[in-house]
Amino acid sequence: MSSGSPSRTRYAIVGTGARAEMFVRALTGDHADHSELVALADTNPARTRYHNEALAARGLPPVAAYDAADFLRMLDKERVDVALVATVDRTHDAYIVAALDAGRDVVTEKPMTVDAERCRAILDAVERSGRRVTVTFNYRYNPVHEAVRRVLAGGEIGEVGSVHFEWLLDTRHGADYFRRWHRDKANSGGLLVHKATHHFDLVNWWLGAVPERVYAEGRLFFYGEQGRRHGYARDYDRAHGSAEAAGDPFALHLADAEGLRKLYLEAEEHDGYHRDQNVFAPGVTIEDDLAVVVRYSTGATMSYHLTAYSPWEGYRVMFNGSRGRLELEVVENDHVEPRDHGPKGASLHGAEAAAEQGWAKLRVHPFWRQGYDVDLGDQTRDGHGGADGRMTAALFSPVTAPDPLGRGATERDGALSLLTGLAANASLATGAAVRVPDILDLGDRL
Repeated sequence: MSSGSPSRTRYAIVGTGARAEMFVRALTGDHADHSELVALADTNPARTRYHNEALAARGLPPVAAYDAADFLRMLDKERVDVALVATVDRTHDAYIVAALDAGRDVVTEKPMTVDAERCRAILDAVERSGRRVTVTFNYRYNPVHEAVRRVLAGGEIGEVGSVHFEWLLDTRHGADYFRRWHRDKANSGGLLVHKATHHFDLVNWWLGAVPERVYAEGRLFFYGEQGRRHGYARDYDRAHGSAEAAGDPFALHLADAEGLRKLYLEAEEHDGYHRDQNVFAPGVTIEDDLAVVVRYSTGATMSYHLTAYSPWEGYRVMFNGSRGRLELEVVENDHVEPRDHGPKGASLHGAEAAAEQGWAKLRVHPFWRQGYDVDLGDQTRDGHGGADGRMTAALFSPVTAPDPLGRGATERDGALSLLTGLAANASLATGAAVRVPDILDLGDRL
């Protein structure tokens, strides 16, 4: 991590919550020979301090720390080549546009942004600056999803006529969106934008298609004040310091986990943000049960359902084609142990797999002959099925290797995924099907 190496690309990260840990580890570990983390920026100094302390514990020197308000000064002073944006979703556009206009490339967490106006601003900034935006759709790098892409591209089931996609978030992972800033739709765009952006991007990528029309139904059924109707609600605002939260399987106890304690509990004095809100407390403005129908440019349709309160976590995707059917089933964990609702369990998703049993199965059902399973090889359960490591290798490697699967996602891909969710949100509000170009017409950007 010696500074000033001309042979390494210089990165700065803005937004240093838990998600930034993956990027810090990658830039200062496996990819440090080619990439250099030179700065961290956040609105909260406790978080940048946490990451520098973690570097010191690994015997590495600290990197420069900035207030996020000094973002542009940081880019110049630290001679940043690429800005990596991992802030609250509604603020992504401000940093992306500023970095592009300052002549830097950008890597951004998904979703790229949360509304059409911000999306247009990003696309315009790319056009006028000539710089690049990469959206970190890590699910494209999951070997199971790559296998789906190869089967579809290989024509085993012919032309795809329809897709059925069901995604289940369990009462550990799903509940976590209702503890955090995500519970406010103004911050996250709701689960149709923040979470389903992954799923909508996968379908766009798998089909090589563009969404054209969207209809949606959804509601807040389980969390928020609905929890009182179902018998789960307890009377506390946040878990820390609350006797009512003791023994609550939905409570997150920040003080019991060092990383959460330092990143959030000990950071509260600077911004007042509570990471451990009661999932059944008032103020939730996002939905937890959502159904969507999408028509694509190829003529294919998709029926999609997202449930955020499932007893197990995983997803099923079924493709109906002119020559057969492709079925994917992924079980990330087959149940949730009550003890895992605590600090470790709540922060576990992504970097590590859940402790409970999981598996993946991909099966082709051709017309007029026996179906067969696609060999998925040895499956890892680390980092979104190994996707995080594969994605960071692609992001931070200096060698541009051939990518026949087209896994790298640009601002165009970020916009197309976002537009499915935005059109779905508009349909929720109006009760009518919504034409995607009426949300944002990408025109020749398609």
